[in-house]
Amino acid sequence: MQSTELDRKVDAYKLGVGHMKELMPTMVEAYHQFTGSCMEAGVLDAKQKQLIALGISLYANNEVCTYYHVQEASAQGATKQEILEASAVAAAVGSGHILSQGATRVQQALDAFAAGMQ
Repeated sequence: MQSTELDRKVDAYKLGVGHMKELMPTMVEAYHQFTGSCMEAGVLDAKQKQLIALGISLYANNEVCTYYHVQEASAQGATKQEILEASAVAAAVGSGHILSQGATRVQQALDAFAAGMQ
């Protein structure tokens, strides 16, 4: 996918939010204030926060947020390597989530099923 297509998707999101703001200005402004405050540098710098947001976007399978946070992480100075490492961390967490459910819930279901078979 070319950068212009990615830009169009992010721009379409921004346009959509603009239309929402026309009908629900208080909600949209509150959202922007909240997210803006969350992404400001603090103990974690803005680049680290964008990399965290990227990982969550990937885990949530949110296409527009993924593109947006890659752009924002880059704008905050993240290198390709840092962006890819953040993606790898998200992959590890995502697969760990499935493994933990397999080791707990699936085993519980198997145990319950086996108990019902007796």
